[in-house]
Amino acid sequence: MQDLKVRTKQFTLDCLGLCAKIPKSREYDSIVRQLIRSSSSVGANYRAANRAKSDRDFINKLKIVEEEADESMFWLEILLEIDSKNNKTIQQLINESNELVAITVASIKTARKRL
Repeated sequence: MQDLKVRTKQFTLDCLGLCAKIPKSREYDSIVRQLIRSSSSVGANYRAANRAKSDRDFINKLKIVEEEADESMFWLEILLEIDSKNNKTIQQLINESNELVAITVASIKTARKRL
């Protein structure tokens, strides 16, 4: 399995690449801004979790990763419904965000067992 640090960074880069292809309009701009913010937060907060001071701190930071990956999935699902040109890319990113949520939840459960 690809290192999660690399994988979360690639998720951000892939979302940025998708956002660059989205038409510029008032409606799309709002969604694109939200997706850029949430997808970049996934990788940034995962890196922060790796520098956690304690298991509780690690769990709290991973909860942010979980929330941001899920929010990214929401914005991707909205784009999937309104942008027919990029369906394949959007679906791949939805799958990746879903996997990142699942991995993060599993990591949180494991960390909670250590407490």
